[in-house]
Amino acid sequence: MWLKPEEVLLKNALKLWMMERSNDYFVLQRRRGYGEEGGGGLTGLLVGTLDSVLDSTAKVAPFRILHQTPDSQVYLSIACGADREEITKHWEWLEENIMKTLSVFDSNEDITNFVQGKIRGLIAEEGKHSFAKEDDPEKFREALLKFEKCFGLPEQEKLVTYYSCSYWKGRVPCQGWLYLSTNFLSFYSFLLGSEIKLIISWDAVSKLEKTSNVILTESIHVCSQGENHYFSMFLHINQTYLLMEQLANYAIKRIFDKETFDNDPVLDDPLQITKRGLENRAHSEQFNAFFRLPKEETLKEVHECFLWVPFSHFNTHGKMCLSENYICFASHDGNLCSVIIPLREVLAIDKTNDSSKSVIISVKGKTAFRFSEVKEFEQLVAKLRLKCGATSTQYHDISTEVPISSDSIDPSDDTDVQSLTCQRECSNTVNTEALMTVFHPQNLETLDSKMLKEKMKEQSWNILFSECGRGVSMFRTKKTRDLVVRGIPETLRGELWMLFSGAVNDMAANPGYYAEVVEQSLGTYNLATEEIERDLRRSLPEHPAFQSDTGISALRRVLTAYAFRNPKIGYCQAMNILTSVLLLYAKEEEAFWLLVAVCERMLPDYFNRRIIGALVDQAVFEELIRDHLPQLTEHMTDMTFFSSISLSWFLTLFISVLPIESAVNVVDCFFYDGIKAILQLGLAILDYNLDKLLACKDDAEAVTALNRFFNNVTNKDSPLPSSVQQGSNVSDEKSSHIRVDITDLIRESNEKYGNICYENIHSMRCRNRLYVIQTLEETTKQNVLRVVSQDVKLSLHELDELYVIFKKELFFSYYWCLSSPVLKHHDPSLPYLEQYQIDCQQFRVLYHLLSPWAHSANRDSLALWTFRLLDENSDCLINFKEFSSAIDIMYNGSFTEKLKLLFKLHISPAYTEVQYKDPSKGDELSKEELLYFSQLHEKEKVNIQAYLSQWQDELLKKEENIKDLPRMNQSQFIQFSKTLYNLFHGDPEEESLYQAIAVVTSLLLRMEEVGRKLHSPTSAMKGLSGAVCVSGVPSEGQAEKPLEKEPSSPREEPQWSFAFEQILASLLNEPALVKFFEKSIDLKAKLENAKTSQLSSRTKK
Repeated sequence: MWLKPEEVLLKNALKLWMMERSNDYFVLQRRRGYGEEGGGGLTGLLVGTLDSVLDSTAKVAPFRILHQTPDSQVYLSIACGADREEITKHWEWLEENIMKTLSVFDSNEDITNFVQGKIRGLIAEEGKHSFAKEDDPEKFREALLKFEKCFGLPEQEKLVTYYSCSYWKGRVPCQGWLYLSTNFLSFYSFLLGSEIKLIISWDAVSKLEKTSNVILTESIHVCSQGENHYFSMFLHINQTYLLMEQLANYAIKRIFDKETFDNDPVLDDPLQITKRGLENRAHSEQFNAFFRLPKEETLKEVHECFLWVPFSHFNTHGKMCLSENYICFASHDGNLCSVIIPLREVLAIDKTNDSSKSVIISVKGKTAFRFSEVKEFEQLVAKLRLKCGATSTQYHDISTEVPISSDSIDPSDDTDVQSLTCQRECSNTVNTEALMTVFHPQNLETLDSKMLKEKMKEQSWNILFSECGRGVSMFRTKKTRDLVVRGIPETLRGELWMLFSGAVNDMAANPGYYAEVVEQSLGTYNLATEEIERDLRRSLPEHPAFQSDTGISALRRVLTAYAFRNPKIGYCQAMNILTSVLLLYAKEEEAFWLLVAVCERMLPDYFNRRIIGALVDQAVFEELIRDHLPQLTEHMTDMTFFSSISLSWFLTLFISVLPIESAVNVVDCFFYDGIKAILQLGLAILDYNLDKLLACKDDAEAVTALNRFFNNVTNKDSPLPSSVQQGSNVSDEKSSHIRVDITDLIRESNEKYGNICYENIHSMRCRNRLYVIQTLEETTKQNVLRVVSQDVKLSLHELDELYVIFKKELFFSYYWCLSSPVLKHHDPSLPYLEQYQIDCQQFRVLYHLLSPWAHSANRDSLALWTFRLLDENSDCLINFKEFSSAIDIMYNGSFTEKLKLLFKLHISPAYTEVQYKDPSKGDELSKEELLYFSQLHEKEKVNIQAYLSQWQDELLKKEENIKDLPRMNQSQFIQFSKTLYNLFHGDPEEESLYQAIAVVTSLLLRMEEVGRKLHSPTSAMKGLSGAVCVSGVPSEGQAEKPLEKEPSSPREEPQWSFAFEQILASLLNEPALVKFFEKSIDLKAKLENAKTSQLSSRTKK
C-alpha cells in the first residue's frame, strides 16, 4: 500500500527494523520479529505488542519502503506491505518506473519533490472512490489494511470506522483495536504473544448497552449467542455506542425487515455507508421525529440563532434546522418554543440592514418570523430564496417586533383548496365532514354546564391562536401542551390532530391522493379486505355513527385504501378501532392521513403480523417499570404479566380499555407527544393502582383490579351525549368505587414522569428491538426444530447446530450479494419452515462443508442433483426440513437408504446432464452454470386436483416402495458408476472397492444382456467391451471415467436399463461396498469444522 510521504528518523528505528534491499534512492525494510523462526524471540513479542497497541503504520505492515537521497539524513516512508509479495511488487514498480527518471534531476531536492508528487498521485488515484468520504483518508487506509489482514473478510465488507479500546477477558483488560463494519463487530489485540481475535455479526447481537460497575467505570456490553463481551476505555464512548447501535439496527432491518430496507435509499447500498453518513442519518431521524416531518426529509443545515417571540416580547435561543422542504426552530429547552415553517407557506425572505444579522421569513396568514444573530445570514437568505422561490418584500427597516395577525387563516384552508377538485369528483363516495358533526351537532341554544366548559376551552384555544398563530406554522409552547393535557375541544380536535401529528404535511404534499386510492381500491378482494369486512361491525358498535351505513362505509373506504397503499401492512386488528375514532373527529381524507402518520411514522412496525413495534415498546415499558416502580417489579415474579395487559394499550392507544369520552383525551396527548404520552400514562395507571396490585395474589386478580379501574375512569367535562358515553353506564352497585377523571390522570402522568425524554425512549427502543428480534428468531428456530426432529434421526443438538449453519449461509447472501434473487424470498409472515430458504448456490457451499461425499471429484454435480431432488415444487429454493433430510440420510441412513439417495440423484427429475463451459476447471461449476442447471426442466404448476391428491398422499404418509422407482437408463447408469468410483477415491480400501464395483457393473451388464436376448433373440449386445473394465481393477486414470458410451452404436438398437432392486441386490453381494456405506461418520466434528470455516470458505469465493 502506498503511503503519504512522511519523515522517519532512521537512527531510532534501526532496532525495530532490518534492511532487506537498498539502492541509491530507496530502502526496503522488514519489521523485527516477522518472518523469523520462533517469531523473533522476546524482541519479536515486544515488537508485536508495540505494533498492536500503538497507532502507527508499524502496527499494520511488517514491511515498508523508505525514500532516501545521497548525503541526506532525512528518510520518507512511501509504502508498506502486509507480506513480502505485496512489498516486492511495490519495489519492482519503483525500479522499473522511477529509478531511470531520477537520474535526470540535478538536485536532491528535485528528486524528493518528484517522488513525493508521484506517490501522492498514486494514492489519489487508488483511493479516489474508496476513501474520499472519510475524515482522514490516510489513517483510514492504514486501518483498512490492518482490518483486512487480521480478519480475512471478503473485500465487499465495508469498514465504517475503528477505535482504540480495551476488551475485558475475565478481569484482565486487553488493549487493542475495535473495528466496526457493515456486518461485523471485530476486535484484535496482540500482547506479549497472546493474540485475541473476535468477530461478531451484528445480526447475532441480542443485547447492546452502556454499563458501569466498580471495575469498569463505563463500558459497552455486547451479548451475542449467550456470550457477554465488554469493551471499555473509549475516548468518546457515547459516539462509539451510538454508531454501534445504528449498525446493529441497520443489520436487523436489512435481514429481518427487507421491505423497509428496500424502501430506504440511504441504506440501499452498504458499500456507501460511512461514519459521517450514519451520523447525519441519526441527526435526520431525530429531526424528523421531533418535528413530525415526513420520513423523506433529511437535515441539511443547523444554525444557532435567536427567534423573536412576539407574544412574550423576548428572543429565545435555539437552533434553526433546514431540510429540503421545511425550516424548523426549537429552543434549547425543547418545551419552551418550537416552530415549523413549510417552504410551501413562505411568501418572502428578507434580511435587516442593521448589525443584528437577522433573517425575516414571511408566510401565508400575515405572519412573519424574525431570526437574529444568524452566522452567514446573507448566504442563508440567498439559499432560502433560491430554494422556495420567494422574493424580498423590499423592507429597509423592519421593526424588532414582528406581529402575528389574529385573523390567521385556518390551516385546513390550504389543503382543502388543493384537494377541492378531487373531492368534487368523489363527493358521492368520500365524506367531507367528520362523523361527530353529523351525528352530534352542537346545539348553541341549549347550553348546559358541560357545553359551557367546552366553549371556554375553545375560547382558550382562540386566545392561543391570536398569540401564537394558527396552522402548521404556529408557535408551540408550554401553554400549548397545557391546553392539550386539559383536552382539545370537540370542534378543534380533527384540525389539531392533523397539525400535531404532521399528517397535514403529508396531505398537503399529496393533493387528491386519497380520492385516487379509494377509486383504485374499490371492488378489490383479498385477505385484507376480507378481514376488514369481518371487523367493520366490531368497531365502536355502541356509537350511532357506526350503526349506520354512513360510518361503516367511510370506515371501509379508509381501511381498504390504506391496505391498498401499504400491502406490507395491509390490515391488522386494532386498526379498525383506531380509525373509527379518527373518523369521528376528522374528515375522511384527514382520517386516512392520520392513519398513515400513526402506522408509518409514530408507531412503526406496530401493525403487521409480528407486531414487532408493539413488542419493542412493551419491553421499553417493562424497563421503565423497573426504573420507576421497583416495588411492583419485586412483587411480580414474572414481568410478562405487564406485556400481556399492556399490548392492547399500545395497539389501540387505550381506546379499547377506556371509555370513549376519556380515550379521546389520551389520543390528544399521543398526537402531541407521541409514544411518550402512552408510556407515561401506563406508568401513572400502575402507580395509581400500586397498593391494589401489591395486594393481588395472582395475575387474574391483578387484571380484574385494572379492568375495574378503567371502568371508573371518567371525563366529567365531555360534551358527548350520555347515550354515547361509556363511563356513564357504570351500574350503581359499582358506584362505591372511586371515580378518576382522565384529565387529572394525564396531568399526574406529566408531573411524575414528564422527565422521560424522547432521546431515552429512542435508545431504549433500539436496545430492546435487538432483544425482541432475537427472541422471535429463537421461537422460529425452536418451532422448526420441533417439526423437523420428528422426521430425522439427527439429535436436537445436531439439528440446532445445522440450523445455525444453514441460516448463517443465507445471511452471507444478505451481507454481500445485493442483487441475489434469494433476497426476495425472506418473509417473516410465512410459516416457520418457509421463512428461510436457500438457492442452489448456497446449497453447494453447505454441501461442500457438510456432506461426507464432498471429497468426490464431481461434487458440484452431486450438489446440483441433490438440490434438484429436494426442490420438489421447482421454485429453485429449499427449506431447512428438506436440507436436513438429505444430511440425515448421508450420515444416519442405512445402506439401502444411502444407495436409494444416490440412485435417485441419477434419475429424473434430479439428474440432468452437465456440460461444462470451461473444461479447464475440471468438474467445477461456475455460479451461473449452477443456477442455470438448477432451473432446467422445471415442473409445471400443479392444478387443484393434483394438489389435493398430493396432499392426501402426504396424509397417508406411507413408506416409499423401492419398486415404484423408475428404471435407470444407460447414460444415467454410466454416470452412477462414475460417481461411485469418485466416492471411493482416497479411501483406505480403495483397491478392494474398485474391484467390487467393477464386478458389480460387469454382472449387471451381463444380466441385462441375457434378459434382452430372452426377450429379443435377434438383438445383440454391442460395444459393451469398451464400456466397463470387467476383468480387473481400473487404473487411477480410469477411475475418473470408467464407462464410456459407444459413439457409433446403431440408432435402432434399444437402450438397456436397470431397476433399483437389481443394483441393490448386486451391491449387497460385495461386503466391501456394504462396509463403506455403513461405516459411521462423525457429524459433530464436521459441524464444528463447518462453523469455523464457513466464513473463510466464503472469503475464498
